[in-house]
Amino acid sequence: MEVRKLSISWQFLIVLVLILQILSALDFDPYRVLGVSRTASQADIKKAYKKLAREWHPDKNKDPGAEDKFIQISKAYEILSNEEKRSNYDQYGDAGENQGYQKQQQQREYRFRHFHENFYFDESFFHFPFNSERRDSIDEKYLLHFSHYVNEVVPDSFKKPYLIKITSDWCFSCIHIEPVWKEVVQELEELGVGIGVVHAGYERRLAHHLGAHSTPSILGIINGKISFFHNAVVRENLRQFVESLLPGNLVEKVTNKNYVRFLSGWQQENKPHVLLFDQTPIVPLLYKLTAFAYKDYLSFGYVYVGLRGTEEMTRRYNINIYAPTLLVFKEHINKPADVIQARGMKKQIIDDFITQNKYLLAARLTSQKLFHEFCPVKRSHRQRKYCVVLLTAETTKLSKPFEAFLSFALANTQDTVRFVHVYSNRQQEFADTLLPDSEAFQGKSAVSILERRNTAGRVVYKTLEDPWIGSESDKFILLGYLDQLRKDPALLSSEAVLPDLTDELAPVFLLRWFYSASNYISDCWDSIFHNNWREMMPLLSLIFSALFILFGTVIVQAFSDSNDERESSPPEKEEAQEKTGKTEPSFTKENSSKIPKKGFVEVTELTDVTYTSNLVRLRPGHMNVVLILSNSTKTSLLQKFALEVYTFTGKIIRW
Repeated sequence: MEVRKLSISWQFLIVLVLILQILSALDFDPYRVLGVSRTASQADIKKAYKKLAREWHPDKNKDPGAEDKFIQISKAYEILSNEEKRSNYDQYGDAGENQGYQKQQQQREYRFRHFHENFYFDESFFHFPFNSERRDSIDEKYLLHFSHYVNEVVPDSFKKPYLIKITSDWCFSCIHIEPVWKEVVQELEELGVGIGVVHAGYERRLAHHLGAHSTPSILGIINGKISFFHNAVVRENLRQFVESLLPGNLVEKVTNKNYVRFLSGWQQENKPHVLLFDQTPIVPLLYKLTAFAYKDYLSFGYVYVGLRGTEEMTRRYNINIYAPTLLVFKEHINKPADVIQARGMKKQIIDDFITQNKYLLAARLTSQKLFHEFCPVKRSHRQRKYCVVLLTAETTKLSKPFEAFLSFALANTQDTVRFVHVYSNRQQEFADTLLPDSEAFQGKSAVSILERRNTAGRVVYKTLEDPWIGSESDKFILLGYLDQLRKDPALLSSEAVLPDLTDELAPVFLLRWFYSASNYISDCWDSIFHNNWREMMPLLSLIFSALFILFGTVIVQAFSDSNDERESSPPEKEEAQEKTGKTEPSFTKENSSKIPKKGFVEVTELTDVTYTSNLVRLRPGHMNVVLILSNSTKTSLLQKFALEVYTFTGKIIRW
């Protein structure tokens, strides 16, 4: 009977809770919760949410119902800030994605069908939006797995920074920062920042690898290096954090005083130079991200047109100061190679512009990597790529042969032909392979046309018979060969295996060692003072243990030496005898178990008092020599014994 009553009581309780859940769901009105009208704009909704969130945040409001109220506010803002969910709620009274009459008919059936799992397992029963299934799909789009992080995110971080959020279920603070995170993600992703989300509950290995031991955590990754965000989660702080990840020397501030030097650096750096003219005193984040993405190919400068000292540049290059203007300069600094001007410049527009102007007209081959990019291996007959190579000597100023070669490249730009030049004195083996064995080319320039056949260095080529001096006749002959190649690829009749190019711009060994050491020290510093201490505990424990043993040994040894010196000090009588020059031996009755003073072998008289300490309690590894003497023989025998000891040990005997 009692069991039956208990069963009825549980059934009644379940039905009562179900009714309360349904009534609570029906009574929930996001407009009423936020205190806005149904025609309120997004700006009004956002303003109302911020005001109520500050007022009812559980960390600030100690009211017992503050937590439930804050959750209702967050849920209401989640619905009204999403246009699709808001539209569904306005039409059907629910924020779900399904619409229409079928949705209304299935609502009651859905609640009953999922009641059991909601009651026992799903925290959304109490309207806690912790379950990942009920969260916005924005996090699902950026979810990271360990293999994806290692194989894609880390290599890609050398081209763009990544902002990663560590989250989990039942994380109240994760819900609190979610509106700010959505806003920042939408803004930064458009600028070219990589976004990632790691669910610590499902990707514990990745979360531990990143050093995140609490949720929520936000961190940035650039060049494979992890940095944690430690400030308040607001839009400006996150934006400044991403900007702080970027190197400080990406963009150079350019004025009338240094623009000629900046643009003339193309010859030494072997890169085109880009100038952005804009009215903002601070370099835009979009421009910094672009500079980081293409740092290996171009150099970037920024001109603040509102600053005095830029009038000469704006006048010389005919700049409209009222709209952002992007100029790219190649071998000629007097005239830009390409220009783009637009209000509200977008990332895609800048990327297309930079990609089309990524190389110089006749770039110098300074490494094997550049050789692969400019002169790719032939894949098929329809994808032939020819390289026209000028082999010339290095000069501080542009030589006439190079200027003529540059003008020819500008006039005959083709998709299938690339123009490059090589300093024959820096790439001696490469130049000797292409040049014929003739004295006519000694100290002069030459032009070769080549096509790569494989990555091992095999090429087919043809070198012009005469040295290149840049005359009209030389240009005419070269143009004729290029036209003939379109019809007859067999024109390249010579074959050779080219050696790999040496990296001319690579730093010397000492600089590479210095850069590596500085990077290692910087990483250690960041690991100690900014990363999680749990990850550093094994290393710190090992370091402190070694230091404790080292210093403990030194301190113990120091005290031991001081005690030994104090105990081994001779008696006053012996000192007096030494001063008077007496040779009469004297014996001390002190304990001979102490360590003798360095440089001496001490002889102690063996008596009934010293017998136990010298012979019975002899230290392990120690040995005592006992001399049996008489009063008449002790002086002569001790002198002979002292001579033998000194010969064997190099120490004098003291008695």
